[in-house]
Amino acid sequence: MTPRLFCLIASVTILSAQGPVLKVDSPMPPPAWALMERALLKANSDAARKFYKRYVDEKGYLLHTPRWGTLDGPDDAIETFYNWTLLHALGGDDDLITMFNKAQEGHLKQYGELRTKQTKLAENGAYYKEFITMSDWFHTGEGMRAFLLAGLSQPNDSVYKNRMQRFAGLYMNEDPEAPNYDPKHKIIRSIWTGSKGPMLDRATVYDWVGDAVPGSFHLLHNAASKSQMLDMAKYYPKMLAHCTEYLDSAGDTHLNLASSILHLNAFMLTGDKKYRDWTLDYLNAWKERAAATGGMIPSNIGLDGKLGGEHNGQWWKGTYGWNFTIFDGELEKIAHRNYFMHGAWPGFSNAFLLSGDTSYIAVLRKQMELLYANRKTENGKTLYPQMYGDPRGYKFKGKPEWYHFTDNSFSDRMTEIYLWSMDRQDLNRIPAKPAWLDYIEGKDPAYPEKALTKAFASIRADVQKMNEDSTTPDTRLADYLLDSMPVTTDDLLNLTTGGYFANGRIWVMHSRFRYFDPEKRRAGLPEDVAALVDQLGNDTASVTLVNTNPVEPRTITIQAGGYAEHQFDSVTTNGKTTPINGRHLTLHLAPGTGTRLNFAMRRYQNAPTFHFPWNQ
Repeated sequence: MTPRLFCLIASVTILSAQGPVLKVDSPMPPPAWALMERALLKANSDAARKFYKRYVDEKGYLLHTPRWGTLDGPDDAIETFYNWTLLHALGGDDDLITMFNKAQEGHLKQYGELRTKQTKLAENGAYYKEFITMSDWFHTGEGMRAFLLAGLSQPNDSVYKNRMQRFAGLYMNEDPEAPNYDPKHKIIRSIWTGSKGPMLDRATVYDWVGDAVPGSFHLLHNAASKSQMLDMAKYYPKMLAHCTEYLDSAGDTHLNLASSILHLNAFMLTGDKKYRDWTLDYLNAWKERAAATGGMIPSNIGLDGKLGGEHNGQWWKGTYGWNFTIFDGELEKIAHRNYFMHGAWPGFSNAFLLSGDTSYIAVLRKQMELLYANRKTENGKTLYPQMYGDPRGYKFKGKPEWYHFTDNSFSDRMTEIYLWSMDRQDLNRIPAKPAWLDYIEGKDPAYPEKALTKAFASIRADVQKMNEDSTTPDTRLADYLLDSMPVTTDDLLNLTTGGYFANGRIWVMHSRFRYFDPEKRRAGLPEDVAALVDQLGNDTASVTLVNTNPVEPRTITIQAGGYAEHQFDSVTTNGKTTPINGRHLTLHLAPGTGTRLNFAMRRYQNAPTFHFPWNQ
């Protein structure tokens, strides 16, 4: 009797530290969406296990042919698991983290054994001190997607915490072998950075492409070769021709703003203000640079700290910049590859998350206003400029211009801006609203079931690809499995948390809610519990929670934001309002019950943290 009484008292004490405790005993037969969510979490977890068993060996090595390079190199190999840690944080099975951690350690060892002859970047392995030797942040970030979100599930893991601090330190000059940052000019010194420092000379095509390897492969970066196997020895010159104009390296680039995710994560793990200070200091410098151009986020900053310093003042130049229109010798045609959004959006939103200062989001809004102001209509169709600078093939007249107009409206990036600001004017600026956003606006009540149905179809199709895959490790490159990895999380993220990732990018989990299982002491929806967010306002949000189990009760803790960055003022359910004035609320859900919760809340009020509610 005494031990049971002690456990009961301990449980009440723990739960009381997680905000008010509400008991829900209103019967709610599980809606179709709730049963589908629970089934989708299981299907994703089952599919991940099947994939892991097929393509990962007992050492954690991915079964493929390792190669250095940005076309099909180390970033693609580990990116294969890009959303597994997110799936766990949403409520996927426990072994997802176990599988990812083993694959991560195996990846570091597997690519640590790699040796190159044509480039020094991987002559002694692709990683040094467990971080890429040198690469650009478009590819470095892709390779770290799952790792960057792993803190959602394992904030107390000492190895994870140590790595995140060391990796952030690579951009704070805490490692004398990696002087990537210039604190005087507040620049990251090259597009190529990593554990061996910045590349200040021009890159070579071998740095980008790596060595040829024997064998025939599907080369997925070239759409024409996806359906056939090509002998790499014969095709290798074409691969080199892909990157002949990628060689400018020195100076800062908008891609580097994504590196601030390391510092954000280090802050959320440790609370050490030096990581917050570095991020805001660096992003403040970029905010000033965007203001100096009239609102355009520049492509390059010289080693002297000046706009366009490596390109005679032409700040729109540089690899992956506004004016990066090249001749792709592999495709044998002109290619336009402006990646202005890939670093700037995570960078400025990281500063916003750390500070609550909306001026960082204003930089992104101004950029989109300038782009939209220069759209045009042809044959009744709205076209948006994708590039800016001096168009290739035309004599530069000294004044940059917008060019290469397509129907790509960057609506996903404008959607992010709206969800950060919750300004109705930003909502009205979105040219093509995502279907999920229309649902949140009350326009499509059938959307959840339709979205979940599509997610099941996606898993089924990818598992079928896996079952029909006739390749072997010696005929697969690192990017091959990205097309058949079956885990899908976008719809679960939207529907359960009110979060959103633009165009599949996974960097930081800006969301309205996150959930925890206080009994099992883990992140994610507890067993049998489903959640559906159906309304988001500037200071309100509504979610329905259901215990689909008619036999057993369930307990869930709801957090205000992915990182407890928001603040709950109160919650109203069944006509009763309960004050919260904190970041958490705990519900006891009796068997077969559910309720709709209407929260009054203030967004971006608290310092973000990875730590679970009972440790905050």
